[in-house]
Amino acid sequence: MTDTAETARIRSLRSAKQPVDPWQPLNVIVEEERGAGGESFTSVTVFLAGSECPFTCVFCDLWRHTLDQATPPGALPMQLRIALQRAGSISEPALIKLYNASNFFEPRAVPADDLEAIAGQLGAFSRVTVECHPRLIDERCRHFADLLDGQLEVALGLETAHPETLARLNKQMTLEDFDNAVSRVKAMGLASRAFVLVGPPFLPTDQAAEWAVRSVEYALERGVSVVSLIPTRAGNGEMERLQEAGDFGPPTLATFELAVEESLALGRGVVLADLWGVEGLAGCSACHTARIDRLRAMNQSGRVEAPVICDLCSDLTQGDS
Repeated sequence: MTDTAETARIRSLRSAKQPVDPWQPLNVIVEEERGAGGESFTSVTVFLAGSECPFTCVFCDLWRHTLDQATPPGALPMQLRIALQRAGSISEPALIKLYNASNFFEPRAVPADDLEAIAGQLGAFSRVTVECHPRLIDERCRHFADLLDGQLEVALGLETAHPETLARLNKQMTLEDFDNAVSRVKAMGLASRAFVLVGPPFLPTDQAAEWAVRSVEYALERGVSVVSLIPTRAGNGEMERLQEAGDFGPPTLATFELAVEESLALGRGVVLADLWGVEGLAGCSACHTARIDRLRAMNQSGRVEAPVICDLCSDLTQGDS
């Protein structure tokens, strides 16, 4: 996790970070999330401000709201307390996700002495989700799980099951690393979810949907219970460079819709479309909103919904501009 020449080069292309107050949460969102049995849960997502992830993936834009230094002791429990106050009264059973734009089981990002104070505020939640790089799943994970009243779920970035593409993302992870992380989480009696990119760099754009579906299937076959599909975004300097070089093409709304639809058609696990920023995906102006509404409906129902028919898209289910 040292700053290699590649890591330094990627970071050199970035714009300036946004100011971050380590004693205030970045955001809190309350929404509904579908469970494996089709049931709906209240889900609270807390975006915590903390130390930047050391891995520096080529596609990452989460560094914008992170600290250059280690997260101060006591800051995360304070952020969580404020976030829960903002969330207000929550109907049980409820879920909570603690996303810190880094790795929950890395002491620089989450001080070990803060774990008990964090866990002590989560008694109302039946499931607690945290994010972490697959190579950092160790006994700290088990320790935090033991502190919780509810079940711990660990979110792992698979990104893609295409081995050559994964090797070029500067994630410093192999498919074997992912497999081992899921196995360790399972051996601890915990749950796991995976993040999969739709249209990562170094993959031909006409294979984006296909490899997203194959990656979802890969994660589910290894025992992951929830997979979140994320359209790959530009905006960190390196992605713009790759786009100019012909090594990246942002996925269209049509491609993202197709990946979600075909992943749901697998009929396994819980597959969700990450709709943050989806309005910015290129697509047919006539049916853009209807297709986003369809994605939102599929998140709620867990099944492939009726296709959007659009004259401008030649009546294709997945139209493109």
